[in-house]
Amino acid sequence: MSTGMADKEIDEAARQQLGSIYQHARKAMIAVAVLSAVLNVLLLSGSLYMMLVYDMVLPSRSVPTLTGLAILVVIAYLFQGVLDFIRGRLLIHFSAAVDVDLNREIHGLINILSRTQSNMDGLQPTRDLDQIRSFLSGPGPSAFVDLPWILFFVGILFLLHPYLGITVLIGGVILIFLTYLTERLTSGRAQQLSQYNSARMLRADITRRHSEEITAMGMEGRMEDRWVQANSQFLAGTEKLSGISSTMSNITKMLRMALQSGVLTVGALLVMAEQASGGVIFASSILASRALAPVEGVIANWRGFVGARQAWARLKKLIVMMPRNSATDILPPPHENITAEKLTLGPPGTGRATVQDVSFGLRAGQSMAILGPSGCGKSTLVRGLTGIWPKADGSIRLDGADLEQRPPEILGRHIGYLPQNVELIAGTVAENIARFDPNAKSEDVIAAARLAGVHDMILHLPDGYNSQVGNDGRALSGGQRQRIGLARALYGDPFLIVLDEPNSNLDSAGEEALGNAITSACARGAIVIAVAHRPSLLESVELILLMKAGRAIAFGPKEKLMPALIAGRPNGNGGSKPQKDAPPAKSEA
Repeated sequence: MSTGMADKEIDEAARQQLGSIYQHARKAMIAVAVLSAVLNVLLLSGSLYMMLVYDMVLPSRSVPTLTGLAILVVIAYLFQGVLDFIRGRLLIHFSAAVDVDLNREIHGLINILSRTQSNMDGLQPTRDLDQIRSFLSGPGPSAFVDLPWILFFVGILFLLHPYLGITVLIGGVILIFLTYLTERLTSGRAQQLSQYNSARMLRADITRRHSEEITAMGMEGRMEDRWVQANSQFLAGTEKLSGISSTMSNITKMLRMALQSGVLTVGALLVMAEQASGGVIFASSILASRALAPVEGVIANWRGFVGARQAWARLKKLIVMMPRNSATDILPPPHENITAEKLTLGPPGTGRATVQDVSFGLRAGQSMAILGPSGCGKSTLVRGLTGIWPKADGSIRLDGADLEQRPPEILGRHIGYLPQNVELIAGTVAENIARFDPNAKSEDVIAAARLAGVHDMILHLPDGYNSQVGNDGRALSGGQRQRIGLARALYGDPFLIVLDEPNSNLDSAGEEALGNAITSACARGAIVIAVAHRPSLLESVELILLMKAGRAIAFGPKEKLMPALIAGRPNGNGGSKPQKDAPPAKSEA
């Protein structure tokens, strides 16, 4: 019941945010519509001026009348220019407001998609937001708002003469049909083009992230072939979509010019039949052009409109599905234990469980090594323990509270994590150790570095703690990255410290510093969990969790399990059940 209520609250929070955006959009579009109404009325000035010049000024040869009309039409044009400028600026501000309303959610979506959807482009939300902003700040919205004013100008033409109105009305119906046809022809291709673009950007990101391996192992040509294939699909899709849009736009222009000539022809026939004045010919031509201009503008901007509409549909779906947590945490900082009960995990988006039914428990001050062959689920388990990957079943609790009960921003303060592949974030060494906390104290940064045994090494860098680490920390060696990553994990004295193969790139001095860091952390009451391959790490831990094929086959004190591990029989009988003398999860918690 409580879970259902929480889901409703999350859904309501997402809908409230979307509702706020819709409210801003409604206000902006109302203002644009009002400005457009005034603008479209002022657009009559050119037609009226030409008609009055031909029908009043030329027959009377009155210079004062011509001067007065000229002044009035110049004033009208000035107002048009000012109002058009205001409308454009309003749309630019509105598009920026949409970006401001969504930018935090977009960053959150990038984070979530990158770690939970291995088959999706994590940067797609950014491109979707850019596409929406680009369309909103361009001429497209103005063309759509002006579209209903076709009827206004057609009505004016009917007042001049019904034949003129009928002529333009027929042309307008044809243009509207072309707009509908453009929608049918471009909608599916625009969606496909977005998928092609995501695929090519993924290939580019793979090359960026793995450039060293690609170069060292002679894979450049193969990666280029993969990129060329993806880019060729994108270019072919772009060519097709652009060709359709360009063709429909050209047809519209030709039809519009033909329609203007048709209006002139009808006007000339009316003048010869003495049913209209000479000024009506020119006024009706301008009015016909003005009436059909919004349709031409809509068709010209239709590709951008379709792209923005599809981008908004994707973002709206992701925002509604985006997990949300309480902004506040009423729970005290964890300080007692961590328990995992019947925990099942797997790579997100695959539907495959690589860790199944794992249970254990640790008290404050205890340390545990996770052992097992490659591919047995060790890294998957630590990703679940830190909340990186969502669990499929079971529970992970800190002091009895599920990880999800704390907001990620607050939960992260109680967790120190060193991943298997350490990638530092572009910035200084100090910023990376402090987890980019703008309020970090220098003494806390140095304390974490000393605890990780990396203080002296940092002092020998060109700019010490202010040295830039480069993208992914590539300005440093693998060992330097790992030791700075360890200092980052220890920063702020977190309660739970999870280390995934922390000594893979360390020399003897680094391993000694790692052992001292684990001992010091446990002495202050922290819990340390480390994935181990080298036996040297086992000297610093108390407990061992042995895994095989995604399951825990043994869990207990190091002194009791080590002899069986050395003998190659972790459970004493060659089976897969835990030892009888291995304490269960609750007894160790």
